[in-house]
Amino acid sequence: MEKLMADLKAQIIQQLNLQEVKPEEIGNDQPLFKEGLGLDSIDALELIVLLQQHHGIRIANPEDGPNIFYSVRTMAEYITAEKSKTA
Repeated sequence: MEKLMADLKAQIIQQLNLQEVKPEEIGNDQPLFKEGLGLDSIDALELIVLLQQHHGIRIANPEDGPNIFYSVRTMAEYITAEKSKTA
């Protein structure tokens, strides 16, 4: 899980072109939207693309997005759960 979260931080920075942010500056439980990294709805679409491209995962129910993308940890937990379904 720790490796996955570290990988996600680097992928988020690359996908969203956040050159001023370093992976170690993103907390595992830090909110990604609003008061955290300050991401917006366009960034949310980019995170959906990230899940599809890097992890082969599609979000079945768009209403789950806010819970999935709350933090790096919630993203990692979702990826782990989805991959265990197909394993």
